Amino acid sequence: MYLGDETWPDLGEYFEDESLALVPTGSTEQHGPHLPEATDHLIAEAFAREAADRTGYLCTPTVNVGVSGHHRQFHGTMWVEPQVFREYMESLTRNLTEHGIDRVVYVNAHGGNVPHLREVGARLREDETAFAVEWMWNESIPDLVDDLFEQNGPHGGPKETAMIQYLRSELVREDRLEEARDGGVPSVDAAETVKHGSRTFYDAADNTENGVLGDQTDATAEKGERLFEAATEQLVELCEWMAAREYEDLMPRDHV
Repeated sequence: MYLGDETWPDLGEYFEDESLALVPTGSTEQHGPHLPEATDHLIAEAFAREAADRTGYLCTPTVNVGVSGHHRQFHGTMWVEPQVFREYMESLTRNLTEHGIDRVVYVNAHGGNVPHLREVGARLREDETAFAVEWMWNESIPDLVDDLFEQNGPHGGPKETAMIQYLRSELVREDRLEEARDGGVPSVDAAETVKHGSRTFYDAADNTENGVLGDQTDATAEKGERLFEAATEQLVELCEWMAAREYEDLMPRDHV
């Protein structure tokens, strides 16, 4: 069920029976010369909608702009400051609780959002407002990602390329895959920006001239479909696990 397609009386019937919502979160930022800036939020929304279709749980509209200041040197990247993003996500989630939602999955496809979504979830749980967790698609299937790609990225690499080839093939500049590979770096290690145990880089531009890592020519739509199906299964199982728990068991334990 997609919230934006429903009327308020129909949504009222949902809230009578269910208390879980999926909130897709991504970014609008550079993904190299071959992928659209919408890459992350397209992936997040696809997962959230598919899981909602399979389970009947509620999917909210997508948060399209996230914490992406580290890509600011590349044309078109949009971002909000981390504290603004945290405040927005917390407010949005508290809004959902007004309607009876008490479990939220942030269906996330942008690494820059991860620590901030985790912090928001911790705040909401601490005051027992809701149980909200961040879910990152590739982290749910790490073995498959490693099996499919020799150099998977991370950013703008073959795993994201394969996902967009599968979900929105018309947006992939297939004639630029070699350019993306040759103008970027295979990995953060190859960028040699970790010095004596310290991450000396702050921005994507510190690591790679064209904004991406990995071998994009290793991506195919078929691999994207395998990734999508496997990760969707994990997301569905997470939703079912959360829905089956007693709310009290999801809240902080008493002091020892």
